[in-house]
Amino acid sequence: MYRLTILCITLLSLLPEPLLAADLSDNSFTGTFIGISCVAIFLISYLFVLGEEFFHLRKSKPVVVAAGLIWLLVGLAFMLRGDTETAATAFRHNLLEYAELFFFLLAAMTFITAMEERLVFASLRAWLITRQMTLVQIYWVTGVLAFILSPIADNLSTALLMGAVVMAVGQHNIKFVAVGCINVVVAANAGGAFSPFGDITTLMVWQKGMVSFGGFFALFLPSLVNWLVPAVIMSFAIERVQPMVDRRTSKRRMKPGAIAIMVLFLCTIMLAVSSHSLLHLPPVLGMMTGLGILKLYGYYLSRHEAHMRDTGHIHNLHSENIADISKMKGDHTDVIRRFDIFKVVERSSWDTLMFFYGVVLSVGGLSTLGYLALLSDLVYSNLGPTLANSLIGVLSALVDNIPVMFAVLTMQPEMSDSQWLLVTLTAGVGGSLLSIGSAAGIALMGQAQGVYTFLNHLKWSWAIGLGYIMSIAVHLWLNGV
Repeated sequence: MYRLTILCITLLSLLPEPLLAADLSDNSFTGTFIGISCVAIFLISYLFVLGEEFFHLRKSKPVVVAAGLIWLLVGLAFMLRGDTETAATAFRHNLLEYAELFFFLLAAMTFITAMEERLVFASLRAWLITRQMTLVQIYWVTGVLAFILSPIADNLSTALLMGAVVMAVGQHNIKFVAVGCINVVVAANAGGAFSPFGDITTLMVWQKGMVSFGGFFALFLPSLVNWLVPAVIMSFAIERVQPMVDRRTSKRRMKPGAIAIMVLFLCTIMLAVSSHSLLHLPPVLGMMTGLGILKLYGYYLSRHEAHMRDTGHIHNLHSENIADISKMKGDHTDVIRRFDIFKVVERSSWDTLMFFYGVVLSVGGLSTLGYLALLSDLVYSNLGPTLANSLIGVLSALVDNIPVMFAVLTMQPEMSDSQWLLVTLTAGVGGSLLSIGSAAGIALMGQAQGVYTFLNHLKWSWAIGLGYIMSIAVHLWLNGV
């Protein structure tokens, strides 16, 4: 391996100098062999991401490898210039940015998964299913709840929860399930756009300091318009009938400690916000402190459940809860196993966290080579911020909004607060234009396989697009240019 490395460096050093490094007077490698190779590596890795369902290869794997290869080439490029410090400094800077977001997301995901383990979402789903509502009422209730819950529970978890309600109520009514799932995806993405906790992109913007915590709420009305416009149009396609549901599901209840965990989550959010706004500390500090408190509470809860099991008082759990537990992702244990916070952490979406690592480091490497500065000049200087930020949302429907938003944050174009809010809005809701444009849409396609499909979503893309345009107009009207 050592000989192979020496051989590669020797061969690269024999290539013409213009292909290896640009003029020594700047730090741009955009026209070099190494720079072009890095772009090619990133594009190839992203083709595997887009074809995840076809290749059956988790999206984190190709981008993590791509990140490593890109930074090896970045280091080589600077080394050939005689610079042995710039690449390492840039890498550590990007790694620190990822670390803050990683631990923030890990804490938030653990809280959400803990609430799932305590059957909070299953109980809410059971309560909704057993209400005597028409299909139209269920359509609006699931949409409203998706819009309200996603700012706290993130758009992916919310879409899965409300999607499960739509499918349980709709059953064999394919048209209702398809339209209901589209409504849930649009509502979840729109709701996540006006909260730092609603989507990874909004979290990135907040952590970077481009928008204050309270500043996101200026996007409430534009986000509401983004969901309501297509929701009203699609509602005319739903029959005004009452569905048949299984009343036995009404017996499902939350497990002990569920309410306490919800309160702890809200207190943790308040701690993260206050530590950032008052003490100017990274929000991740508050989130990790809250996670530590959750772990301590988990210790108490596990001891309590062990005592209940030993004394034979575990029978108060309903048998229907066992079915909910068996369906819970990653949990195939029996109902009497005590609460274990580390088992909860294991069920966090590690593929998403590793994918985020690959994206952040890959885009950071391309930025170090000078590509994002070039892109910023081409897009924002030539098109202007309003048009450029509007097109960012359309791009996020084709490419995941995480790399798109991270690229914009890395470029840091000169923009007003209103324009930073605009790109936050468009990157968050633009993914609704296509079913593959957001994690919520992709997840629901898997959950409602064969019913909620790419083509069914595409039939209503015109209505979603109308909501997208109107939300931008409302934002510019309310918050200025």
